[in-house]
Amino acid sequence: MRHAAVLGGTFGAAVLAPLVAGLEPASARPAAVQAAALNAGVHGGQARTAGYRGARIPVPAGWEVHRLDLDPSRCVRHDRPAIYLGRPGAEQDCPARLIGGAETLHVEPLDGVSAQRRGGAVRANRLARFAVRESFARRVSVRVPEAGVSITGVYGGDARALQDVIRSVRLTAAWAAGGSPSAERRGGTARKEPRIARPTAREKGWAAGRGFDTCTAPSSRTMAAWRRSYAIANIYIGGASRGCSQPNLTRFWVKAVRRMGYRLIPTYVGLQAPCNQDAYRAHFKAKDAAAEGRRAAADAVARARALGIPRKRPIYFDMEAYPSAKTKCRQAVLTFLHSWSRAITARKYVSGVYSSAGSGIRDLGWATGIAKPKSVWFAHWDNKASAYGSPFLMDHWWHPHRRIKQYRGPHKEEHGGISLNIDSNVVDGRVY
Repeated sequence: MRHAAVLGGTFGAAVLAPLVAGLEPASARPAAVQAAALNAGVHGGQARTAGYRGARIPVPAGWEVHRLDLDPSRCVRHDRPAIYLGRPGAEQDCPARLIGGAETLHVEPLDGVSAQRRGGAVRANRLARFAVRESFARRVSVRVPEAGVSITGVYGGDARALQDVIRSVRLTAAWAAGGSPSAERRGGTARKEPRIARPTAREKGWAAGRGFDTCTAPSSRTMAAWRRSYAIANIYIGGASRGCSQPNLTRFWVKAVRRMGYRLIPTYVGLQAPCNQDAYRAHFKAKDAAAEGRRAAADAVARARALGIPRKRPIYFDMEAYPSAKTKCRQAVLTFLHSWSRAITARKYVSGVYSSAGSGIRDLGWATGIAKPKSVWFAHWDNKASAYGSPFLMDHWWHPHRRIKQYRGPHKEEHGGISLNIDSNVVDGRVY
């Protein structure tokens, strides 16, 4: 999705890479697509309104509006305020890394509902008093059959802004059919792809080789095209800071790519360090570190099970780079990750942690008196495809077969005629 840190030249120095790195510049898109994506369904002058089927949404100042059926490669991203209309395409053009936390609204056609041409507005706008009940996933969803849509909202630190937008939606039963793409996708599934290889019945709990990670799970068509170049890939299974929507990531998809011979790195992008509140809106408080670590583990395991990932397989928590020199912050992160590892282990899964080599992983390596992850995934963008020999980590830490290194940040690669924006990894660690 993502996210990682670029390590500085001095020991222990780590700075966050710009979150907008790797984005396609607006000028790179055809002018017609730019206009369609930003303006389709948007009416009015200064007071903009986005219309989709029977929903009319006043657009807050500074929010983007994107019509996905007119721009199917548009990435549904959760790192900046936006309204997305329609179903995302199977091949979203997402940056390799994003961390979510902004308020976004996604309005999609509701399956099995036909247009009602009653010629009048819905008498009672039941969304006017809609209450966003704060959830650990920081996500809300509501079905609005009279308008032919479902509305999904994602928020960061404060749900009130999102609640205000949802309450402002006006509904009408007078909407025409055909307000969504003709080739709509259903449930993230895709046509059956050729099987390249089957995992062995008694496969090892670890893998070695090169892998890639990208913000949203690619289509099974893309995964098949890339299989001749890669056998290991990351998936973002959930978390309040997950940066992109995951329309392809289903139990069916996981089973399909495993049949192709892929090994997967399940990763949960949850609340971030308390001293990173300026960078990430979704963060935990130091006093709640232990409790939030346990809650994250419980939610991550539930999501892994929903995707068909069995016990005794790893789940990595994505803890982005933080100012490790701040003692209270470092202690809070270690407390959080201690609770994460204990709770993951108690649920019979294998604990893992992703972080910067110069902050989270180094701090875990030197820490004493805490539960440590069984496998780590660290970011050190030195373009050296070796999981060992890092100036930040002792070679005997997490050795053997218990470490993954993200050695190159966002860049584009093409395999089988299909291009993706990815990070590159060298793997000698625990995978599914």
